[in-house]
Amino acid sequence: MLQQTRVAAVVDHYRIFLKRFPNIQALAAASEDAVLAAWSGLGYYRRARMLYQCAKELVQKHGGRFPQTAEALQTLPGIGRYTAAAIASIAFAEPVAVVDGNVERVLQRLTGIDLTTPQTWQHAQALLASSRPGDFNQAMMELGATVCVPRQPRCPNCPVRKWCVTRLSNFNQGANGTITMERPASRPGGTLALNSSRRIKKEIWCVLNQRNGSIRLVQRPRKSPLMPGMWELPQLPQKRRPTWVPAAWRTFRHSITVTDYAVHVHRARTAKGKWIPVANISQFPITGLTRKILKAAGVI
Repeated sequence: MLQQTRVAAVVDHYRIFLKRFPNIQALAAASEDAVLAAWSGLGYYRRARMLYQCAKELVQKHGGRFPQTAEALQTLPGIGRYTAAAIASIAFAEPVAVVDGNVERVLQRLTGIDLTTPQTWQHAQALLASSRPGDFNQAMMELGATVCVPRQPRCPNCPVRKWCVTRLSNFNQGANGTITMERPASRPGGTLALNSSRRIKKEIWCVLNQRNGSIRLVQRPRKSPLMPGMWELPQLPQKRRPTWVPAAWRTFRHSITVTDYAVHVHRARTAKGKWIPVANISQFPITGLTRKILKAAGVI
């Protein structure tokens, strides 16, 4: 849940999710729609689907127990090298290093070298304290998150400052105040780094149709590349509002990855979708945007 999501946004969802699915067996026995409904509002729903598939595989192939090595953990759905190393070292004390963005930054600054990804993992493994690998990995991540931060690193408070080749004096400060090492304009192999400032702007027109304690919702196709199977308000296919639709009740701003949406919501009748009782909405996996609109309208 914490991947690309703030702790404050996760805490309540985490508690509700564990109450609904208290163990691997309960999660594996649930339907995918029930899992998505519990996840609704967190976004990045592929995480929920992979977690669900992982639970099913653990029950079917591993007797409901997690493998205890990073190598074996990586065979499970949704678990990559970082997650596998974190689980193996913290839960099972396997001496395997963890590298996330914070650890990578610490190692780049500590060595003063523009490390490649394989080199970063190698350096992390070489530094690892094998007696308490879980504690060491968490300390490295915490060091990067609280002391060796991207902007204004707290070098005087750093417990490893005397071994740091770079330190504060060797950093370059950008116009936005970010303090970084010099990095190449492109990645190894000539692949240019993605420009995060390039954002796409789109407009959407949708209909909020209520009647007798129910609301019209449509389900996205199961094979949709974006949020498959999720439920949302019906959308108008026209690029501009048709004359028969009243002016927007409200316009919402919503962002998904690199796309910024202006969502114009109209209170109108539509034959699209299915009538869903408001009392049952919590059982449906609705999109984060839909949840935002329904809360603003006082529906939920």
